[in-house]
Amino acid sequence: MRMFQVCTCGQPLQLNEAPTPEPKGTEVLLKVIAAGVCHSDLHLAEGFFDLGGGKRMSLEDRGMKLPVTLGHENVGEVVALGPDARGSGLKAGDKVLANPWIGCGKCPACLRGDDNLCRAMKSLGVFSNGGYATHMIVPHPRYLHDIGNLSPERAAPLACSGVTTFGALKKVTTLKTEPTVIIGAGGLGLMCLALHQKMGGHSAIVVDIDDAKLAAAKAAGAKATVNAKADDAVQQIQKLTGDGSGAWAVIDLVGSSASARLGYDSLTKGGKYIIVGLYGGDLTVSLPPIPMRALTIQGSYVGSQHEMKELMELVKQKGMPDVPVATRPLEDVNAVHGELRAGKIVGRVVLTPAA
Repeated sequence: MRMFQVCTCGQPLQLNEAPTPEPKGTEVLLKVIAAGVCHSDLHLAEGFFDLGGGKRMSLEDRGMKLPVTLGHENVGEVVALGPDARGSGLKAGDKVLANPWIGCGKCPACLRGDDNLCRAMKSLGVFSNGGYATHMIVPHPRYLHDIGNLSPERAAPLACSGVTTFGALKKVTTLKTEPTVIIGAGGLGLMCLALHQKMGGHSAIVVDIDDAKLAAAKAAGAKATVNAKADDAVQQIQKLTGDGSGAWAVIDLVGSSASARLGYDSLTKGGKYIIVGLYGGDLTVSLPPIPMRALTIQGSYVGSQHEMKELMELVKQKGMPDVPVATRPLEDVNAVHGELRAGKIVGRVVLTPAA
């Protein structure tokens, strides 16, 4: 098998070869058909997250061992099953989406289906080898979801972009009654907008610093768009949200110091700021207004096993989110990372490994 791996943090991914593994126990071997490229992969390749104030969170300190194959948005074809996976109903040739958010399987969070909250995660493409490869191992059939007639290239982003935004939208209690503000109009933002519509959302106001991405969001059904670089961006958002007092819910898919400040300042009394993006930075806020205005600051990290199942059912019932998806060969991965880092990609790029 061939795979692109992080061998040295901060350096381009390296093409390596290794014997194709044989699945053991409950493992399932997939031939990778489609592997989405996520902005988080840039942080993983760099080896850290920016905590603001000159501080960094080292991924190696958190358990990422090099070399590691990136790629956590994967659809593959079942090639072989370990002896303990053969009663699962899966068979060779099945096309499946791999839920990458895998926990230890034993802690209280995992036992209730919240693998994404496990303190000892084994996530594909992060703490174990992912889909920037011709083949990959998934540890148990419960992490695999049949895609039916869905396009593999369009289904792959559901594993992160899809379930991450779905999980964030589920935290919005005013989803169907008030406008929702979505900060970020890249691949994650357009996925969030599309799922917001399929979930019966009231309306969406999309915020970004790139006019081309804002135009794409408007064309995709956003009620309104706001350029975050405008001096009066907060006031624009407030005027667009119902009675003009501010937003009941802001989903920040960027997660920078600037986007956090904008999102928090745009809230109305009782509003909720949900931070999803991992761009990096910090936020300093005065404490008394939080209880006095009944504000909520909530993190949302990918999605649970239950949310992944719900998302797959939603998509099968109401169709795939209409998000721009471009396909590129696996060998283009470093070029795609460069384009993503430069903000040149609208929607999602999916790599198509050739076995």
